[in-house]
Amino acid sequence: MAAYLSLYHSGKLAERVEAARSLLQDCHVCPRHCGVDRLNGELGKCRTSAEIIVSSYAPHFGEEAPLVGRNGSGTIFFTNCNLRCVFCQNYSISQLGEGEKVSKEELAHMMLSLQTKGCHNINLVSPTHVVPQILEALGIAVKSGLRLPLVYNSGGYDSVETLRLLDGIVDIYMPDMKYSDEKTAEKLSGVENYPAINRAAVKEMHRQVGDLQIDEDGIAQRGLLVRHLVLPHGLAGTKEVVDFLANEVSPDTYVNIMAQYHPCHKAFRFPSLSRRTSAVEFQEAVVLAGQAGLNRLDQPRPLLLRL
Repeated sequence: MAAYLSLYHSGKLAERVEAARSLLQDCHVCPRHCGVDRLNGELGKCRTSAEIIVSSYAPHFGEEAPLVGRNGSGTIFFTNCNLRCVFCQNYSISQLGEGEKVSKEELAHMMLSLQTKGCHNINLVSPTHVVPQILEALGIAVKSGLRLPLVYNSGGYDSVETLRLLDGIVDIYMPDMKYSDEKTAEKLSGVENYPAINRAAVKEMHRQVGDLQIDEDGIAQRGLLVRHLVLPHGLAGTKEVVDFLANEVSPDTYVNIMAQYHPCHKAFRFPSLSRRTSAVEFQEAVVLAGQAGLNRLDQPRPLLLRL
């Protein structure tokens, strides 16, 4: 049973919606703490007000195997992002604002449509900046019969305060752990203090849902799944990431070490990012994960999309 059903029937989901929406007035939904009044149409660094903008929604078969199963992961790609990654593979969505405004009722309909198509979960892609709006739509969708687990698929720059509002609502957390070095994160993604904020967020996510639980059919039901994209020249700081996960989260953390980096968007402006990750660099990252003590590594697949 999806986690949010209990909160919905107890009336507490509505309370969470109100608490989350209040974050928009002096916006501190994410760690940027822009302080703008999004309820009054002002835009923060995410370039999003109180309205929802969606790029696309559909069953997705390129995600991790425990999410995809036989019928796909029901992805909803939200437009814009609280990060400014210079190498973003989906920059037309995350940076250029490709998408259409939708109402909370329309977003709820998308969730229900994906359930009707047989998807195993509702996969919220880049949800960090629109958590309040998602919760509003979720209440409507549950009232109309939504029962699928929720996947929170983020860039990992998440506020612990906001995540606590999702306790008992999100079933599967799937954050990125992009960097171990603060200066690298600031240069390549335009945010401050990424490693510390990211690690605090991942710890909170694990506190809520624990290690990834997979049923007899191979489908994820609940838990934490971490993505780590290997960058050229060791820019992602893989050793520090895997050591943190093994020692401070859990050696049973399900981790996808990703090999699909290729230069796009503004990456060619940075010599260190102007080539693909090599096979040697990727293999070194996998070895480091094993040496750290992580024992649940996802098998690499070539077409994983990531904002």
